[in-house]
Amino acid sequence: MANSSGRSGRKNAEQLKGNTSPLGATVTPGGVNFSVFARDCSGVELLLFDRADDAVPSRVITLDPKQNRTYHYWHVFVPGIGAGQLYGYRVAGPFEPQRGRRFDPGKVLIDPYGRAVAVPDGYCRGDACLPGDNAASAMKSVVADPRGYNWEGDLPLKRPYSSTVIYEMHVAGFTRHPSSGVSNDKRGTYAGLIEKIPYLKELGITAVELLPVFQFDPLDAPLGLRNYWGYSPVSFFAPHAAYSSKQGPLGPLDEFRDMVKALHKAGIEVILDVVYNHTSEGDHNGPTFCFRGFANDVYYSLAPDGSYLNHTGCGNTLNANHHVVRRLIIDSLHYWVKEMHVDGFRFDLASILSRDGQGRPLKDPPILWDIESDPALAGIKLIAEAWDAGGLYQVGSFIGDSWKEWNGEFRDDVRRFLKGDEGMVSRFAARILASPDIYGHQEREPEQSINFVTCHDGFTLNDLVSYNKKHNEANGEGNRDGSDANASWNCGVEGPTDNPAIEALRKRQVKNFVAVTLLALGTPMILMGDEARRTQLGNNNAYCQDNEIGWFDWNKVEEHADIHRFTKELIRARLRQSEASADSITLSQLLGQARLEWHGVRLGTPDWSHESHSIALTVRSNTKSLVFHYMVNAYWEPLSFMLPSPRKLPGGRWHRWIDTSLDSPDDIAPWDELPLVEGESYRLPPRSLVVVVAKNRTASRTRS
Repeated sequence: MANSSGRSGRKNAEQLKGNTSPLGATVTPGGVNFSVFARDCSGVELLLFDRADDAVPSRVITLDPKQNRTYHYWHVFVPGIGAGQLYGYRVAGPFEPQRGRRFDPGKVLIDPYGRAVAVPDGYCRGDACLPGDNAASAMKSVVADPRGYNWEGDLPLKRPYSSTVIYEMHVAGFTRHPSSGVSNDKRGTYAGLIEKIPYLKELGITAVELLPVFQFDPLDAPLGLRNYWGYSPVSFFAPHAAYSSKQGPLGPLDEFRDMVKALHKAGIEVILDVVYNHTSEGDHNGPTFCFRGFANDVYYSLAPDGSYLNHTGCGNTLNANHHVVRRLIIDSLHYWVKEMHVDGFRFDLASILSRDGQGRPLKDPPILWDIESDPALAGIKLIAEAWDAGGLYQVGSFIGDSWKEWNGEFRDDVRRFLKGDEGMVSRFAARILASPDIYGHQEREPEQSINFVTCHDGFTLNDLVSYNKKHNEANGEGNRDGSDANASWNCGVEGPTDNPAIEALRKRQVKNFVAVTLLALGTPMILMGDEARRTQLGNNNAYCQDNEIGWFDWNKVEEHADIHRFTKELIRARLRQSEASADSITLSQLLGQARLEWHGVRLGTPDWSHESHSIALTVRSNTKSLVFHYMVNAYWEPLSFMLPSPRKLPGGRWHRWIDTSLDSPDDIAPWDELPLVEGESYRLPPRSLVVVVAKNRTASRTRS
C-alpha cells in the first residue's frame, strides 16, 4: 500500500507541474495547462478570478521554481477548471530600469498568449501606471477552447489580388451611428457588421480591411476621450471585447467568428490591420499590463541606458526580431488564420519589423522571412505599410515575394496632380500604371501596389476636397497632432458651404479621385464612407473620436446617392474586366502586352512639362477586342482633346463610359448601354476625367 501510494503521489505531482508547451492556457481533459515565458524573475503566481471586477482572486497558485519552471518557462496544470475561467499572473523580480528590468509584483498581468480578455467595469489605466495592487481595475485573461465552434465548412477564400477591391473600415464606427439601422444592442459590434453585409455586397467590394480588432486599451487617449482606432494593443490573440454584443467572457470569440463566417458566405474576405510594432504599455511612464511585467528587456527595443526606443511614435517599439517575440508574432498569425479563419493581414508600420533590437535596419530581417516562408501563411494576403515613424521608408524595397505594399506615392501624387500642382503629370502617369518606376524592376504583378487616396489616417475623401488645413481641435492637443502635409484643396471655401458652384466642383473632384483609384493598375482600396462623402469635419487624426466625427453617418448614402452609384458602377466594371484577365501576369508583362499610347490635347504629343495639367492615354488590349481612351484635365480651364480615329477600332465607334463633369446617371453609363461619341474631339470642362471605349459586341456582354 505504501509503495502504491507513493507512486500515485509522484504521478499527481508530475501532472500538476504542467507542460511548457503550448504557451498560454490550454484546455485538456480534467483541467487547464498554463505556460508563460518570464525571464529573470524571482517568482510567479497564477491568479484565478470569478469575475472581471474582483479585487481579490478566488485562488492563488504559487508556482514552485523547482517544479513549475523549465528554463524561462513557468507552467502548471490546474485540474477542475475549463473554458471561461478568468485568470492573470503576478510576477516578482528586480526593478532595475537601467538593466531593462521592470518587474512589479503588485500588477495583475494578462497572458501574452491569452485567447480572450475580460475588462472590468471599473477598468483604470492609471492604476496600472502606479505602484501597488490593481486587481480590481485590471484586465484579466480568459481560458478559451477554440475546438467547440461550428465553422460549417468555412475556409479562407484566397481570392486573387487581380479581382480584389479593399474597403478599409472600423468595426464599431461602421454601425455605431443611430442612422445605421442596426438594432441598438448590436450597434458598433461584430454582429452589427453582419447586419450590414448586404450593403457591402451591393457596393461590390471583395475584402474588408478591419482597423485593429486585437484587444486594445480604450483609455490610451487624451483625458476625457477614448482610443477609437485601436492602435494600442494589449494582446495579440484576443478579439476586442467591446466589439461584442454577446454577454460572457467568451462572447467576443464566437461573435468574431460568426462575422468572419458570414462575410465569407457573401464572398468577402477579412483582412486584419495588425499592430506588431508597439503595445499600449508605452514608455517608462506607461502602464504595466503584460509584456513589461514578464520580460521587459525581451519584448521591447531598449537603449543602452534601459530607456525605450521609439520608432513608432507611441512610446515603445516591439523587439520583433528577438527569437521569443518572433515566435509570438508567428503564433499569433497562425492563430488568426487557423482558428479564426481570416484571409490576410495589413501590417501597421511594417518597417519596424526590419529593425534589430537597437533599432538598426536589417538587410534580411528574420521575422519577415519567417512570415514570407511560412507554409501556413501561403496564399494569405500580406500587406505592408512599408514605413515607420523613425524615418525608415521602404515603399518599393520591402523584402520578399509575397508582400504587397500600401503605395504612399500613389496617394500623394494623385492628390497633388488632381488639385492642380505643377510638375506632377509624369508622376501621375506612373501611378495609374501601377508605379513601374517603383516596382517595375522586381518582375512582380501590378497588384503589388495597393492604391489608395485616403485611409483612416488623414482626411476622408470629402474632407480632402473641403479643407486646406486640418481641424483637430476636438483632440485636445491644440491642433498640433496629425499631419500638416495633406495635399488637400477646399475648392474655394474652408469647410461646408451652400455655394452651388463650389459644391459642384467638390463633387467632380470626389468622382475624379474615385475613378483614378478604381481605374489604375494595382489593387484598389477605398475608405469606409468615401462612397457617400463621409466627413470628419476636417479632423485628419480621429484616433480618439469615438463619436459622430469618426462614425459612418448612413444618412450620407441617400444624400450623396450619386457618388455611391458612381463608386458602385466603377467597382462592378473593374471586377468584370479583372475577372476576364489572367491572374498571374506581371507588371512588365502586362505593360508589354498592352499597347499604350500617350497623348496630350493633341494626339501623340503628351505634354510632360512642369506646367502641364493634362494627360491622355490610349490602352489597346492584346486581344484587340477592347480599347480604352482616358483623358484627364486637372487644369482650371476647359480643354478639347483630340480622339484617335475610330476607323481601326473594334466596333468602329467611340462610346462614352465616364465623364465626371456630368450629373448622375450620365457621369458613368452602364457598361452595356454606352452612348455614342460623335466628332473628332472631346471637350473636357475644368477638373474632369473622361473615359471613352471602343469594343466589339462580344466585349459588352454581361458576365454570368
